[in-house]
Amino acid sequence: MKTKYLGLILIAMTVASCKTNPFMKDWNTPYGTAPFSQISVKDYAPAIKAGIEAQKAEIQAIIDNPEAPTFENTLAAMDRSGALLAKASGVFFNLSESESTPEVQAIEEELVPLVTEANDEIYMNPALFARVKAVYENQEGLDREQQMVTKKIYEDFVRNGVGLDEAGQARFKEISSKLASLTQKFGNNLLAENNAFKAEIGIPVSDYPDYMSSTADRAAREKAFKAYSSRCNHGDAHDNNEIVLQIMKLRTEMASLMGFSNSAGYILDNKMAHDPATVDEFLSKIMAASMKRAKEEVYDMQQIMDEDIAAGLLPAGSRIQPWDWFYYAEKVRARKYDLDENLTKPYFTADSVRKGVFYAASKVYGIKVEEAPEVEVYNPVVKAYKLTDADGSLLGIFYCDYFSRETKRGGAWMNNFREQSVDASGKDIRPIIVNCCNFPPATAEQPSMLTIDNVSTAFHEFGHALHGFLTKCRYETVSGTNVARDFVETFSQFNENWAFQKEILAGYAHDYRTGEPIPDELVAKIVNSLKFNQGFTTGELCAASILDMKWHELSAEELASFTDAASIRAFEDKVCKEMGLIEEIIPRYRTTYFNHVFGGSGYSAGYYGYLWSEVLDKDAFEYFEQQGIFNPEVALKFRRTFLEKGGSEEPMVLYEQFRGAQPDPGALLRARGLE
Repeated sequence: MKTKYLGLILIAMTVASCKTNPFMKDWNTPYGTAPFSQISVKDYAPAIKAGIEAQKAEIQAIIDNPEAPTFENTLAAMDRSGALLAKASGVFFNLSESESTPEVQAIEEELVPLVTEANDEIYMNPALFARVKAVYENQEGLDREQQMVTKKIYEDFVRNGVGLDEAGQARFKEISSKLASLTQKFGNNLLAENNAFKAEIGIPVSDYPDYMSSTADRAAREKAFKAYSSRCNHGDAHDNNEIVLQIMKLRTEMASLMGFSNSAGYILDNKMAHDPATVDEFLSKIMAASMKRAKEEVYDMQQIMDEDIAAGLLPAGSRIQPWDWFYYAEKVRARKYDLDENLTKPYFTADSVRKGVFYAASKVYGIKVEEAPEVEVYNPVVKAYKLTDADGSLLGIFYCDYFSRETKRGGAWMNNFREQSVDASGKDIRPIIVNCCNFPPATAEQPSMLTIDNVSTAFHEFGHALHGFLTKCRYETVSGTNVARDFVETFSQFNENWAFQKEILAGYAHDYRTGEPIPDELVAKIVNSLKFNQGFTTGELCAASILDMKWHELSAEELASFTDAASIRAFEDKVCKEMGLIEEIIPRYRTTYFNHVFGGSGYSAGYYGYLWSEVLDKDAFEYFEQQGIFNPEVALKFRRTFLEKGGSEEPMVLYEQFRGAQPDPGALLRARGLE
């Protein structure tokens, strides 16, 4: 018991020294949201360190409990531990992605290893594992959600090396700490390179597709392409080549400690796909279909380029290159579908699209979204909203952070400031969720206007948010988006299906200049064009997924042959050639800027999950189409079967409960027009 009391004394001392730290107090704010104006950068490290110590004491109390292990005194107690740590880290690690100043990055460098070490200490504790194992081996009387919590926590112990000997555990912890620091460094380098790209080319990285589609100057397009595709690959302070090699060698060593020949086998062992061979076969079929279409797309573009050659705009013999694709694809789209995105953008301002995202959620699920000016935000461009259910009950608080800025990492994502759960007293804790995007900010002359792809992104990220808001679980371990990585994208991608439905567009797509609704003929052109250019779009996504897999299928011996940037590029070229990727396309992400995989986003040997989940999403939406896409009974079934359940049941069990059958793999190809 001495350890327990010592821990409590340390906590008391820490709290006493941090009386002014806002994380150490109850937040008397609307809905328990963060009082951002009271939080300074210096508050994060003390609060997170105190949170680590508090959770250590809570875990020790579980271990020291003289009663026989039960779900409630062991698994539920673990699930509810770490409240202070979650409170502080929930704010800090969200803002470290969107308000990543040098000062924040320095604090992150200090805290990431500490948080990783604390997590390893929990999941390598043999006494704690003995209690968890006792419950795992005798689950009599547990309901299904409790069984899934038990299974997940038990597997977390096993996968975190609790069965290793002392030397193995020490090395596992060392690897975990190094990986945490390296992935953070990878992301910081990429943020710096993204800002360097903007300084060189004059546009943020998020505007790259739009720039490449609209820039007639071929030399300017080539310059932008080469700057974009060589990020973190310049041999300077922000070069990520050596970091990638270190990450892969450490991941492979960790997999070896756990009995796997490569990191892909280890990572996939508890995913839906389960093994690398299944993923490789899945991606191979998609790549073949997409490259067949991509070759047709190159032919169509070359016809227009030949016209430019004949007109004297380009030298004789010019052929489509990677930096030509966006530009000439847009010309093909304009010719085939008579669709010019300059005509659609006025209907898709950021404000109107946000309204559309909320309108779709209301129409499909019956929820209400209203602005919450009483909720403090962390940046003036961020807006806060309150979500309520049809019966008026609170679903949660939503921060909408749509616009790019230099302190925000690239891409788009959803995160939780607070996860949904039910506390020990039975109170339902509602989530606080943020969507971050990198849409172009408004200018003095015009509002932020979005591309068709931007619109899909907004609906995608709110699909993740809905998964978090609508969940009805008791335990945070399985609530909301706490599901298998290759299942989690199902609901975000499913939500994209509503973006361009005629009935939804009528509720939000209005010309900001006149207020006129988007005309039916323009809607028809948008819908018809959605399957356009899918050889490229699917191919670059699939290529990145295969590149991710091939990195993680390397053995330690194979990785030992990599020595420098040239060997990494040679590996990329070899993988692209073997997968059949045509020369006019590169993977959506090359190695040195593949943040999903090497930047700590959790998609290592998992980027395929977008395509894997899309099979489920498209198959489910086909069911909606068969039953009537606004059929309230089908929507309620979808909500109750999936969104409310989180990870409280196995993914395929849930899917078959909803669909009555396993998903049809052809649904993805049909939806993308590749079949």
